[in-house]
Amino acid sequence: MVTWNPLLAEVAATPKVSMLFDSSKIPGEIIDLLVVNSKTLVENPDFGKALVGAWYEVMAIMSSNTPQGIAARTQMAEASGTDLKGFEAQLATTKMFYTAKDANAFSVNKELPATMTKVSQFSFKHGLLGEGARSAESIGMQFANTQTGNAMNVKLRFDPTFMKMAADGLIKPA
Repeated sequence: MVTWNPLLAEVAATPKVSMLFDSSKIPGEIIDLLVVNSKTLVENPDFGKALVGAWYEVMAIMSSNTPQGIAARTQMAEASGTDLKGFEAQLATTKMFYTAKDANAFSVNKELPATMTKVSQFSFKHGLLGEGARSAESIGMQFANTQTGNAMNVKLRFDPTFMKMAADGLIKPA
């Protein structure tokens, strides 16, 4: 079975169940991220700014121990099918980028292209890039300072523009 928290904690507590693998062994390879169409961002940069501002407003609330932060995490826990304790246990094992500064540092890290190349190779090996993919390099990925794969078929861009603006204080939470 493949699963994640909070369900993983319940499954792992079941007698005669063994965990074969967990994502802590592949740091940086499974990334929860917000994806927006590139053309949409080019045509509507204010949308990108508003989205990033709202995102980091939520992250600030979510990471706080204020009544508002606890209420937000409680609501998220319930939506995830767990309680606050279970949700906070999940957060404790998840690398969260609560600030734009931390997210930007991750997105411009020189290791990210190599990590994503490994993900692309894994994806190709397991048929996840689609029937037309002839190699792991069939899909291009663009990063802050480099590019991998097919430059004529870029499908994923790690563009730090808006995160950097937020990290520099140029985008304020709503």
